[in-house]
Amino acid sequence: MLSLILLSYYSGERITIAYDKVSELLRKENIEFEFIVIDDGSTDHSFEIAQQLELKYSNVRAFQLSRNYTSNYAIFAGLSLCEGDCAMPIPDDEQQPYSSIVGMYRLWEKGAKVIIPNRMKRNDGFLNDLFSNTYYKIINSFSDVKFPPGGADLFFIDREVVDIINNRIHPRNTTSIIEVLRLGFSPEYYPYERVKGINEKSRWTFRKKFKMFKDTFFSSSTWPIRIITNLGLIFSLFALGVIIFYSYIKLFGNPEFWGSTMPGWTSTIVIVSFFSGLILFSLGVIAEYIWRIYEEVKDRPGFIIKKK
Repeated sequence: MLSLILLSYYSGERITIAYDKVSELLRKENIEFEFIVIDDGSTDHSFEIAQQLELKYSNVRAFQLSRNYTSNYAIFAGLSLCEGDCAMPIPDDEQQPYSSIVGMYRLWEKGAKVIIPNRMKRNDGFLNDLFSNTYYKIINSFSDVKFPPGGADLFFIDREVVDIINNRIHPRNTTSIIEVLRLGFSPEYYPYERVKGINEKSRWTFRKKFKMFKDTFFSSSTWPIRIITNLGLIFSLFALGVIIFYSYIKLFGNPEFWGSTMPGWTSTIVIVSFFSGLILFSLGVIAEYIWRIYEEVKDRPGFIIKKK
């Protein structure tokens, strides 16, 4: 059985539309499935629609989170509830063709444990494309996670991987796609052409995107800590060289050749300002890691599913 996790946030009637299209497709392919709706704290009638769908169909289950946690945590919530032999989260915007679900299911039948659908090209506007491409390049260059060309947000995984995520991964300050890619299992990539989905303003705001970038970067990379260590070593050696150099001039140098005076205030202010900025930047990077350690130590849940 395939577990499809619909990520709902102010989805409204799109929930029913998504179920009807997926149900028609999978029944033709003789694929048994369950349809789990995770409402991410919507305050409209979306959850009521999901509950009505649950009463109408035996393979539908509807749940609501206690507040808006963003789609990354909604995915973790859905994985904790699914009962299928394989699972995949799907958005409600229909930009990824539902036919790709069948293609990935067939790959899973052949033994693939992790299948990553990746976009063959993007067309989200110049700025969005620039930010997305830059994000994936940074993650691929400075972390232990490698995204496929075009990037990826979703995945199709086997029950074994679902159980590992549920039992071993703490869903705080990270994303499900990062954790899936890190687990390995020789992922297979399923390229697809992104289609024009529902024409509605995205609620995936810049603030949420920036938070996701920080979470994924600091949870998958130790490069900032290493670069601080290397910078500290380089500038320490540089400072030692400067001390030796000017000590030699003071003791053995020719004042007329080197110049008997130096503009003390200017050089002092420049050096102090530079190293003060470097120290503050280093402390900021270290604080990002310490803050995440603090969040983990508190052991708060990454999400809360409301009781019905």
